[in-house]
Amino acid sequence: MQALSVLADVDEMYVAKGKRVVHVDLRSGRPPRNDLLELLLGPTGNLRAPTLRRGRTLLVGFEEATYKKVLG
Repeated sequence: MQALSVLADVDEMYVAKGKRVVHVDLRSGRPPRNDLLELLLGPTGNLRAPTLRRGRTLLVGFEEATYKKVLG
């Protein structure tokens, strides 16, 4: 699936899901493909928005504290 291409050269990913944030350390191992797709894709099957990459970190969804931490 093409959505997984956004993970090329990414070391960590933060995914905002409601009020919680899921941190995935991709250096220590990759979760199964279906788990990654569940984090990356919205209910329509498209990449969740906003999706932002800074260096080797990917932010999916919006959670203010995480944005401040990563973009700070």
